[in-house]
Amino acid sequence: MTLLAEQQTKRLRRVDHTAYEAFLQELRSQGCKALKYRLTGDVVEHLCVKHLRNSMRVVTAFLARNQAVVLLVGPHRDDDPATDVYALLYKLARVEQPSKERRTKPPCCSKGDGLPPNISTELFDSLVDQARALRGNSHGRSR
Repeated sequence: MTLLAEQQTKRLRRVDHTAYEAFLQELRSQGCKALKYRLTGDVVEHLCVKHLRNSMRVVTAFLARNQAVVLLVGPHRDDDPATDVYALLYKLARVEQPSKERRTKPPCCSKGDGLPPNISTELFDSLVDQARALRGNSHGRSR
């Protein structure tokens, strides 16, 4: 997981943290099938999302078929862009957030071969670097 995601999970309420831990178990056993959908649009098309509970979401990238990295964990809050996980994601990706009308949510695993949408190391590192710049962190990812 990225350090940003690690910070976010430390702030989760117990019930949300329990849902997050259950997600990690599913991710380990099911891979991309554990995630609900893949985002669409420039940059974010390589990322998948899982609804944990209520408004909580987890955004995950796949660097390789068997290497998933949790990028962000947080609430989806249309009414509060300062805390909305999607607003933060689009800020990290440096792309405009799509309107609700233009959003599509294809499955995370590809229909043809069942594999996750791999993200390049360069693109992933760019997202981590942007997270570091926004949060003032001095580290990238932890494992």
